[in-house]
Amino acid sequence: MNNSKLHLLHTGKVRIEPELAFGGDHASLAKASGFSLRRSPKIWLPVSVFLIESPHDLLLLDTGWSRSMSPKGEFDKKAQIKSLGSRILYHVNQGVVPYGKSASEQLAQKGISPKDIQAVIISHLDCDHANGLEQFKNAKRVLVSKQEYEYGLNHRIRFYKKWWSDLDNIDFYQWNDTEGPFKQSYDVFGDKTVELINIPGHTAGQVATKITSPQTKQFVLYVGDGGYSEHSWEKMITSGISMNKDWQKKSLQWIKEQSQKTNCKGVFACHDNHLKPMSIEF
Repeated sequence: MNNSKLHLLHTGKVRIEPELAFGGDHASLAKASGFSLRRSPKIWLPVSVFLIESPHDLLLLDTGWSRSMSPKGEFDKKAQIKSLGSRILYHVNQGVVPYGKSASEQLAQKGISPKDIQAVIISHLDCDHANGLEQFKNAKRVLVSKQEYEYGLNHRIRFYKKWWSDLDNIDFYQWNDTEGPFKQSYDVFGDKTVELINIPGHTAGQVATKITSPQTKQFVLYVGDGGYSEHSWEKMITSGISMNKDWQKKSLQWIKEQSQKTNCKGVFACHDNHLKPMSIEF
């Protein structure tokens, strides 16, 4: 393979309170979660995953929703509560996955099966990123930071172990390098081409994935929910659900600095409403 490629895929949508995505430093947790009497009209945002063609074969960044969220390809409250494992979690965010739009379905349309994926990289364990993990039980590896896993064990309403408990290919890795705002990262292949960089704040063990082309030295950066759009890091807007606002702002500052580097081909958030499905070469 010569240059690397990124393919952005929309795998359905999520409906949340605006305060959850763009609440800022003084956000109300109750309002962001949808439990306040002073709620705003909810908004629909895309749930994106990213297919990477790299020198290390195919990588998938996050998994999006499971088909079990929308068995008939349409909004289904009863199915979602079962898939999410919690009525509370359903109250915080709802989702829908049209037919043909789950991550595995879209990959199949490209002639790619889960066993062709070298690594599925999970940014963090929130439902709209990890609920679809069961689609990839035959991928070669599923990477989740040990710090994120341990954080999830203490937040059982937010995270549902059933999403990954049946996987035999999951790797709860530990940091082995010192990149990023908190000097905690994981160099996946030992050659700096794929680096998982801790950007805590929204969760403890969330990672940004930095993919660097060894040929061009250009890179792309996927930040998960490190920010909900480019506006988040440009204006330093923290999310309404955050385990540590100071950490999140430090992570946002690092993301902003990365976006300004001359060899940066793009910084991508999972739920950026301005991003459409596309492919770029770098």
